[in-house]
Amino acid sequence: MLEFINNLVANLIFIFERLNWLSVIDILLVTAVFFSILQFLRGTQAFILLRGVLLLIALVGILTLLEVLPAFSWLVRTTLPALLFSIPVIFAPEIRHALERLGRAGVSQPDERTSAQMQDTIGSVVSAAVRLSDRQHGALIVLQRRDNLEEYVQTGVRLDARVNAQLLLQIFYPNTPLHDGAVVISGRRLIAAGCVMPLSASGVLAHSADRQMGLRHRAALGISEVSDAVAVVVSEETGAISVVHSGRIIRRLDADRLENILRAFFKPARRNGVLHSISYYFSGNRRSNKEEF
Repeated sequence: MLEFINNLVANLIFIFERLNWLSVIDILLVTAVFFSILQFLRGTQAFILLRGVLLLIALVGILTLLEVLPAFSWLVRTTLPALLFSIPVIFAPEIRHALERLGRAGVSQPDERTSAQMQDTIGSVVSAAVRLSDRQHGALIVLQRRDNLEEYVQTGVRLDARVNAQLLLQIFYPNTPLHDGAVVISGRRLIAAGCVMPLSASGVLAHSADRQMGLRHRAALGISEVSDAVAVVVSEETGAISVVHSGRIIRRLDADRLENILRAFFKPARRNGVLHSISYYFSGNRRSNKEEF
């Protein structure tokens, strides 16, 4: 044991004696990569799994370096290649979501035509959301951006109707055939109603002190995790209005703030400050988001 400690100290001294500014940059880059991965996985089931894997690797590494268990060390060296090949299988959903986000990077802003089509639609959505909130009628409204939502449209009933507040109020009236599902809106058209959205497994709602957020909020988070869509949720229990995008949720919105956020998302792309409005509402409001939770 003493020899192991002496060797460890000697190796550390050897490393620090040969440290230069290029080595520091190299270490910082590797640290940034690992930090980005951990930030991406934070709040997901994969983060818990990754933490367990890292602890296991650290424990196995220590036992292997001590060389007091030769049979165990041989077993680790023999099975290590198989363990490395199993990582892509274990983290397959997270890897797919990461590649999808990477593919959407820098192209998620709508063009001028889409933005113009959404202006009247946003007014109708805000009006309907406020009136549904006053009546405590639950609702889930999904606004399509660049990612195609046809896969989820097929789970509902196609309407292909012009969006207006009265239509949304009728769809989400309690005990009507379509009120339990989500509506999907693209431009000025309400494509379908009663659509089934994927449920989030990220665990974001598990950290909330407000347990009144149910399946609608999980579905809103789920569709925002697999696409760049924006979801508007009205709570059936409290009437609270929320906006969800990219796995993040802002709650307890009034009409003005809801409208400002939606118009920011569907503002046409510009050469300067393309992501300014969105980063303001979702990056800048992370503090308020956490406070609401």
